[in-house]
Amino acid sequence: MSKPNIKEEKVEELIALFAEHYPEPGTSLDSNSDFELLIATILSAQTTDLQVNKVTAELFKEYNKPEDFAGLAQKELEEKINSIGLYRNKAKYIIKTSKMLLEDYQGKVPQERKELLKLAGVGRKTANVVLANAFNKAAFPVDTHVFRVSSRLALSSAKNPKVTEKELTELIPKKYWIDLHHWLIDHGRAICKAQNPDCENCFCSHLCPYYKNLVKG
Repeated sequence: MSKPNIKEEKVEELIALFAEHYPEPGTSLDSNSDFELLIATILSAQTTDLQVNKVTAELFKEYNKPEDFAGLAQKELEEKINSIGLYRNKAKYIIKTSKMLLEDYQGKVPQERKELLKLAGVGRKTANVVLANAFNKAAFPVDTHVFRVSSRLALSSAKNPKVTEKELTELIPKKYWIDLHHWLIDHGRAICKAQNPDCENCFCSHLCPYYKNLVKG
């Protein structure tokens, strides 16, 4: 009889536990269209989703299509988003991206990573967020929560997000990529925090090398 693959069994158990404890996985960014999600995701870099939602709740009432942003002066947009980190660069990116969508994509958000990455202010994580959440395409965005929690659980041993994404997509069945991305974020916010993780109340601590090392230490 072949020896069972412990790593696969661990992944299966983690998926079952996450599904039980976080039954409604999904993005916490508020949006009503794929374009709004793209803009919200650009705004979310180094900023909490909560703060982005506060800003976009007002912003999207007045501006919610590429043509709305393309006609804005950068200073004007800066004033509307200045409570968000890196707001000057983000204002520049949003206006440029809106113009690119109108000029090159008939005003529509492209549904391919290669095309998304051509847009101003869109890196791989942002592109993957849009693919997964706007178009339900299998992608595994790696933000700080995903990077930290997957490392602590030994799902990845990578030192940077790009390699972490590669390791996770090789390990995790494709049908779980989107949900597990959200589960890792939810877990990182609720329990597996960067500082003072609540390991004692973690439902998957028995599967966690980070916790085992804490106990040994």
